[in-house]
Parts: sequence; structure tokens; C-alpha cells
Amino acid sequence: MSPATINSTSDAVDFLVEQHERIKRLFTETAQTVDAEERKAKFFELRRLLAVHETAEEEIIHPRARREIGDGAGAAIVDARLEEENKAKKQLADLESVDIGSPEFQDKLDRLRRAVLAHADHEEHEEFNRLRQEMDPEALQRMRKTVELAEAMAPTRPHPGVESAMANALVGPFAAMMDRAKDMISKPQR
Repeated sequence: MSPATINSTSDAVDFLVEQHERIKRLFTETAQTVDAEERKAKFFELRRLLAVHETAEEEIIHPRARREIGDGAGAAIVDARLEEENKAKKQLADLESVDIGSPEFQDKLDRLRRAVLAHADHEEHEEFNRLRQEMDPEALQRMRKTVELAEAMAPTRPHPGVESAMANALVGPFAAMMDRAKDMISKPQR
């Protein structure tokens, strides 16, 4: 089972909120782990989950929210989330180049954690709640399967500037192939 997989019968919104909770735990575990190899493994898992999670939101959730959320609010909500995602991807990419045992890593990890948790809160309260209001439960159930499929094929590393469904469709497959190859080579051994 991949770190992004959550076993339940929940719909797309529940699935993504459960992943938000897993992301929060991984931030804490990464920050609190003293052993360098264990921290590297936790960060590897965190980075991977963040990358596939955001890709699925960008490909599936945000376009749907843009269409479904009425009164023109959908576009504004999604645009704000995409901007946050771009900033977080840049922070995550920057963090990958920092020594995992350094104080700089801890500082940058904490800044990323705060940004990601604020982003997740905005998604849950502004976007996901509105999707629940606008969509029927069966459509949200079906959308979960699409989200899971998108995550299975998503890049596993941050790619700042690739925040739209179109950009993900163009760049995503090649980036995913390259990321997964890099992951095989650099995956921490536990």
C-alpha cells in the first residue's frame, strides 16, 4: 500500500481530508525524528504524499470546484489554492537541497508545515465544503476513484509551475516517470 492510500469507503473529500491528517502526522514525525536515516525516510514519504496529493487536487478537484461552485466563487477559490500550491512546491523543492540534519532543514520544514497546514485548512473550509454543497454524494464517491487513479500516476516530487490540469496532463506523465526512477535510486533504506 502506498503512503497516499487510505483504506475506507469515503468519498473524494473525505479521502483528501484523511490525507491532510496523514500529512500533518508526517510533518511532526519528520521534525521529531532524531535519527538521520529515519528522518530521511519520513521526509521521503512526506514529499511523495505531498506531491501526489497536490497533483490529484490540481487535475481532478480544482477543475471540478471551478465548475461546480456557483456565483463565480469557484474560480477565485481555486486560483488562491493554486497560488498557495505553487509557493509550497517551491518551498519543498528548496528543502530537498538542504542537509536533513541541519538547523536550516528544521527551520524550512517548519515554514513549509505552516504553509501547507494553512493551505489544507483553506481547502477544507472554502473548497471542499462548497463541493459537498454543490455535488451529490454519488458524484463525490465516483470522484474518489478518479483521485486515486490520478495519484497512482502522479509525479512524486514537487514541480513548481505545474499547477493546472492542463500543465499536469502535458508534463505529468514524463515527470512521474522520471520521479519514480529517481525514487528507486534514492529511496532511503530502513
